[in-house]
Amino acid sequence: MIGGHFATALVAKQQSPAGPLAFYLVISQLPDLLWHGLHFLGVEATSPSNPMLVSLDNMQAEMTYSHDLLPTVLWFVVAVLAGRALFGGWRPGITAGVLILVHLLCDAVSGHTHHVFGPESPAIGLGLYATAPFVALGIEAIFTATMMAWVFATDAKNGVRRSRATLGVWAAVFGGGLLMMLPSANLSLVEMTGLAPIEALSGLFVPGVVVLYATIFAALLWAESRPTTQRTLPPTS
Repeated sequence: MIGGHFATALVAKQQSPAGPLAFYLVISQLPDLLWHGLHFLGVEATSPSNPMLVSLDNMQAEMTYSHDLLPTVLWFVVAVLAGRALFGGWRPGITAGVLILVHLLCDAVSGHTHHVFGPESPAIGLGLYATAPFVALGIEAIFTATMMAWVFATDAKNGVRRSRATLGVWAAVFGGGLLMMLPSANLSLVEMTGLAPIEALSGLFVPGVVVLYATIFAALLWAESRPTTQRTLPPTS
């Protein structure tokens, strides 16, 4: 749920503007960022490594320290304390903590199966990426649309009119991004492309995901910096 997680950061920024968007973007994806780092350390290695052979229903990764329930409690505390320490109030910290919990819940409903702590512990989540990837993408589309509707509703309430550049980036990130994921939802669709394994690309799947995250991160920050218009709202009775 790449787009959905990033969309929650936009909501967080509106609800707790004391924290910068960059902070909320990082926190919204903190478990995934930890997974990427642990992958490179060999702790949470992901397979298959060849990006030409990866689909949602065949990717394998035991994300014990980045995504399992007990470590998530730790990341929740870290997020709350970081927000409190960096931005001088509990509201940004609590907002950051909520982002961690929402990430966990989103993955449980639409994502890979995680555990309480380690593969031998009870499983958490429906595991729809493995069993019903198109259903998972449908859920992600609904969730992302809901988060963006929240953003637009809050903008309307506050009299904010976003620039065309911002709206264009949002459409590309959240709409186009989800459409781009459809071909990779199922291994049979990957195989239908006729692309043979390319050994030179072996090991580039996670680095490619890191580049994708960084690109989205930069695009959303750029979009947030575009000039907006503050409309004059009628007085409330």
